[in-house]
Amino acid sequence: MVRRLALSVLLAWGWRRPAIAFGAGALGALAMPPFGLFPVLALSFPLLIWLLDGSSAAGRGWRAVLAAARTGWWFGFGYHLAGLWWIGSAFLVEADRFAWLLPFAVMALPAGLALFTALGAALARMLWRPGPGRILALALGLTVGEFLRGTLLTGFPWNLYGYALTQQIWLAQSVSLVGIYGLTFLAVLLMATPAVLGDDPEEGSRAALLPAGALLALMCLALFGGWRLATTPVAMVEAVKLRIVQPDIPQDERFRPDMRDRILARYLDLSDRAMSPERAGIRDITHLIWPESAFPFFLIQDPEALARIGDLLPAGTSLITGAARPESPQGDPRTTRVFNSAYLIGARGAVQETYDKVHLVPFGEYLPFQERLEALGLEALTRQRGGFSAGDRRRTITVPGAPAVGILICYEVIFPGAVTAADRRPGWILNLTNDAWFGRTPGPYQHLHQTAVRAIEEGLPVVRAANNGVSAVIDPLGRIVRSLPLGTSGVLDATLPAALAPTAFARAGSLPVLVVMIGAFLALLRRPRTDR
Repeated sequence: MVRRLALSVLLAWGWRRPAIAFGAGALGALAMPPFGLFPVLALSFPLLIWLLDGSSAAGRGWRAVLAAARTGWWFGFGYHLAGLWWIGSAFLVEADRFAWLLPFAVMALPAGLALFTALGAALARMLWRPGPGRILALALGLTVGEFLRGTLLTGFPWNLYGYALTQQIWLAQSVSLVGIYGLTFLAVLLMATPAVLGDDPEEGSRAALLPAGALLALMCLALFGGWRLATTPVAMVEAVKLRIVQPDIPQDERFRPDMRDRILARYLDLSDRAMSPERAGIRDITHLIWPESAFPFFLIQDPEALARIGDLLPAGTSLITGAARPESPQGDPRTTRVFNSAYLIGARGAVQETYDKVHLVPFGEYLPFQERLEALGLEALTRQRGGFSAGDRRRTITVPGAPAVGILICYEVIFPGAVTAADRRPGWILNLTNDAWFGRTPGPYQHLHQTAVRAIEEGLPVVRAANNGVSAVIDPLGRIVRSLPLGTSGVLDATLPAALAPTAFARAGSLPVLVVMIGAFLALLRRPRTDR
């Protein structure tokens, strides 16, 4: 049966080839949160391999490579459209201004990201070898494409294939060794092995050995993860009591100046809420945390708001909050640069430290080719005139009464190997975000999951404060200690897990994976080519 399926896919032509490729990619998206059906990749990737096998029908040499690239593009387009459709929700927040862009954005982003899948498929086809060799070629090609997707043109490493294997906590521990790009290589390599079951039956029972070996490899990854979880104790930092505020403010209210008093009052009320008869509001909290861009005004230019925050904070309690920051406290926001920032605020509302977001969201926080696009009537979704400016570097901030913290704002947390300052390792990571743009869709769950993977990679706990959820405390093994559900308002009181020693990935990054991939490349070059 598998052989007949393989032949029907291999010999498909005309519109059937892109349709199969699109469907195989869309099926693969079910491996991502919140579904987590990673076994679907054991069908999705073999379908892609059989399609690439058939690329030789287009001709030899570059014709076959271009045919493979077209197939890869359709696969990537299906995968990203099915996995990222929820981005269109952001254009409905102010539908009167942005809804007309929704179909373009929902289609254009997956179409652009699919170019990297096309590149990966083309590279794989150039390295195509008989039998199991083509599986290694696909793993190498797609991993290169995914790495380029995560780095070029500001990068967007969302829903990398490796995340399919990280939703099982035992399997996820391997990213502490190889990182998410290393696990991406392994995910493609292992989940594509069923393709050999469709090969020439003259291979006999040997065809089943490769999928069996892949299953054994997955078991070994799980055993390593189980051992790591069982033998790695996680302590709690003494005398640190966190309170994370999740206000669940509707997105269409967050930028309205007339909502100033209501929004500020909501934060103050939630922050001082008594969670039980034994708890005295904020008085037994050491660190209060509010999410990204908490206010529809410039906090640093509002002495009254700072004074009210100062009145809220007891002695020894600090607030970390997101807020837009003009470059000059007295400057005109219409003419000065503005940053998407985080403030550390202490007694009497005094600002002690700031961090400016380094990795901005294109079209969301700034417009590429700004003058030309604004002339066409486009503007960033945040509606900050001129867009936000980027901070100069990652910073580790000293926090009174707690380990030093590395702050990441919104999707800065999705970039593997780039979440901590190079000069000073923090004791924890704080992710301030606002996923209310995307409502109750897969987007916030995907964001949360990628945040947990960063914790495992770095061996650092992550505290996440989100406007509408999911706010959470994640230990350095990637386990969610406490959380607030998506779409709810409330506060989350928790202790802070302690950091682990730097992981192998934190020390070496993706260098070992690069060495393995170079070795795989050289091994493929030594094998005879095939026109299959």
